[in-house]
Parts: sequence; C-alpha cells; structure tokens
Amino acid sequence: MTTTTSPVRHRSLGDHTWQDQAVCTPTEYNLVDPEVFFPGPEDAATIVTAKTLCGQCPVVRACLDAALETNDTHGIRGGLTEAEREHLHTKIADRLDYSRVNATLAGRDIHLTKAERRAVVLAGYRHGVRVERLAWLLKITDEHALKLYRETRRAIRHRQIAEDAARATTANETADQLGRDDFGTAA
Repeated sequence: MTTTTSPVRHRSLGDHTWQDQAVCTPTEYNLVDPEVFFPGPEDAATIVTAKTLCGQCPVVRACLDAALETNDTHGIRGGLTEAEREHLHTKIADRLDYSRVNATLAGRDIHLTKAERRAVVLAGYRHGVRVERLAWLLKITDEHALKLYRETRRAIRHRQIAEDAARATTANETADQLGRDDFGTAA
C-alpha cells in the first residue's frame, strides 16, 4: 500500500484544466511534439527526453493520477513509462494518500480510491462530520453514509474489545509467571 501526505494539486472530478498547465501541451510558445511521449520500448533517447519534460511539469502528479484512474496504459504519463506504471495500475485501489483524504474532507471533489474512501469515512466519524456532509463529500445517499458510520463505529468497538482481550490475556500470563518470591515480603 502506498501512503503519502505531500501537498499536491489533486485532480477534481471532471476537471481537465490541469492539462492546460502541462509541459507536454503544445502551444505557439511551447513547441512540444506530442509523439515524444509515445516512444517505442527501445527508444531510450526519446524516453529520456519525455521524462525530462515530465520532471519540469507542475502537474505531473495530476497526470499520473489521471492515467491510473482511467487505466491509461499507453505512452509516458506522469513521468513514468507504460512498464513503470504497470504495477501501479494493479495497486491503485489500495493507494492511500492522506493529502487526498484531507482535500476531500475540506470539500474538494477528488477522485478517491477504495482505501481513501474508507479513510474519509473513518476521519469523518472521528471528527464528528455530520452524516449529510459525509454523504455530500462521497456523493452517496444519507442512508448509505449512515450505514458507513454504523459499520465504522462497530469496527472501532470490535477492535477495542479485541485489544482489551489481548491486554487481559497478557496480564493473566504475566501474573501466572510471577511466583511468591517475585512479590517480596512485608517488613
């Protein structure tokens, strides 16, 4: 699982304006050949050129997120080749980026993975976010948000019960190991 907390500009739902800021977008002042980003696997010089441009791009993270979220497996996106992104595509549902979770809780419409959605629910529950607000943030019904809060409350309660049972077992094992001499004598 990948976990990050770095502040970045996240792509909002339906937002493609980040592409206007991309270094790879050709303009009359920025004459970039888009074909540079679709090199053959053996074309090392073109791959280096494309990655160098990506390294200068202010929206490289948004580009990578878009490629992963749309399952785009062609060309160099977000500074990574198709082969470099391949393992990320399989793990995208488990990505947990707390900056994305925090941006969502702040009201931004962020593309979230399953792990990030669960983190939003947990953080919302712990911080007392109203059910209606959670529903709005996750684009779900109030009933579904209430169900998620109930499941979260139940999971927290069960986790606490399991931790208490483990502590009690450890305490009992420790007490069983102590002998009479371990307590000393009264003076």
